[in-house]
Amino acid sequence: MTVAAYLRVSSVGQRHDGQKAEVERWLTNNGFDPAQVRWYADKESGSKLQRPAMDKLQKDIFDGEVRTVIVWKLDRLSRRLKDGVGLLSDWCERGVRVVSVTQQIDLSGAVGRMMAAIMLGLAEIEREYILERQAAGIIVAKKQGVYKGRVPGSTKKKPERALELRDRGLTAAEISTALGVSERTVFRYLGKQAA
Repeated sequence: MTVAAYLRVSSVGQRHDGQKAEVERWLTNNGFDPAQVRWYADKESGSKLQRPAMDKLQKDIFDGEVRTVIVWKLDRLSRRLKDGVGLLSDWCERGVRVVSVTQQIDLSGAVGRMMAAIMLGLAEIEREYILERQAAGIIVAKKQGVYKGRVPGSTKKKPERALELRDRGLTAAEISTALGVSERTVFRYLGKQAA
């Protein structure tokens, strides 16, 4: 039985160190050797499930290679209730044990799954509050003349990548999914490349 540890921070500038230390402590205290654990770590937002390490973990679970997943907190898996509950339900149906270290939740039973749904709901509410506070701060900054918005010409992803994917035969919808941007943005990127 392979044990996996999943870590996630929201941006490239953040580090997994604190989460990893807590998970390693739990593993050691529960008789697992941290060196024998498969580690998966993302530096991506929790608002979507498509993340490189999460995709790899999902594949390994689907292939039957991982039977236990240890996380620092459940919101590391997802910040959206619907996605998180769907993910956990799928894993539990496959017989995967999920443990949240800091919340002390073991999803091997019905009560654990109910608690997970509550915790994921709270994570989604927290994310909405963050976005509301951010929007309110932007309004104040605009009134004060401090906020200028995104610098003209800057992009979330590299427009050249959209052209590469189009040349490989991908549709705008597929490019949109691959880059994590809207189809409208894909068309804008492709328009810049044509100019």
